[in-house]
Amino acid sequence: MNRDLSILVAGVGNIFFGDDAFGVEVVRRLRENTLLGKVEVRDFGIRSIDLAYALGRCDAAIVLDTVNRGGPPGTLYVLEPRAAVPNEGFEPHRLTPDHVLAWALAGGAPKRLRVVGCEPATFAPSEEGGLSEPVELAVKEAVGLVEALVRKWQEEAARHA
Repeated sequence: MNRDLSILVAGVGNIFFGDDAFGVEVVRRLRENTLLGKVEVRDFGIRSIDLAYALGRCDAAIVLDTVNRGGPPGTLYVLEPRAAVPNEGFEPHRLTPDHVLAWALAGGAPKRLRVVGCEPATFAPSEEGGLSEPVELAVKEAVGLVEALVRKWQEEAARHA
């Protein structure tokens, strides 16, 4: 059967908490570009339950978010999450991206999943929002990372079709 690989590119974060808007900003810029094939680019903001259901309807997904891993602010990571059920169990009113990814992976979907994460400098709330300088600089590089990963997955799917 020959069909396009359905890919979800999901930006998550709160635009009013400084660098937490990283994923949302990358998605905004990706919408200005042309990703070919069956690629859905969505801003999920803080709607984790919507993200959970969307992950169950795609073949592959890239989630864009801030991640605290101890590197300098603006450092980008491409992570492959592993299935693990959070100790707290499933509570729909307390879903974080970590909970959503664990829930999706425990259910077996999507088959390919990556997190493109950025080390934040600040989560300071402000009415204006806005990213710190190092995270702002990382956004352009993250756009390129996502585009390259989407192309790679599409090429692999075409070879195996």
